[in-house]
Amino acid sequence: MRLTTKGRYAVTAMLDLALHSSDQPVSLADISGRQDISLSYLEQLFSKLRRNSLVSSVRGPGGGYRLSRGGHDIFVAQIIDAVNDTVDATGCGGAADCQQGEVCLTHYLWCDLSDQIHGFLSEISLSSLLEKREVQTIAARQDARSHKSHSLPVTEIKGDTLLLTEI
Repeated sequence: MRLTTKGRYAVTAMLDLALHSSDQPVSLADISGRQDISLSYLEQLFSKLRRNSLVSSVRGPGGGYRLSRGGHDIFVAQIIDAVNDTVDATGCGGAADCQQGEVCLTHYLWCDLSDQIHGFLSEISLSSLLEKREVQTIAARQDARSHKSHSLPVTEIKGDTLLLTEI
């Protein structure tokens, strides 16, 4: 099966956005930091996600992105399709050019598998992923790591001793 980094990163970024969306938009820099995805790559992905009405952007200070609708109405297959990725199990990329320009014996088997995978991903919403305990655990770990890396030292003076501690 072939699902490229583009599709994987788009789903990961959208799940991060769903996890962190509240009253405020989420910046791509925050998603980049938590998920270790290049900011410029996220900008390309979110441009496509916005064009496909999966996210909306908020400009200005404190700007970022929001889901364009509830997580229960956004499905993994929609995200993959929005970034022009495919879930393809064929060896020929679905082009029916398996053996020197001809279809191989198992071409239609792999096409059917690709359709089944796409159908499976069409039934998985962001909300259903958010409900998974494993996703919540991983998100908590990422948030703690992200918070720790962004914390600034706090200076405290006790007598003539200067103390630097982390938040």
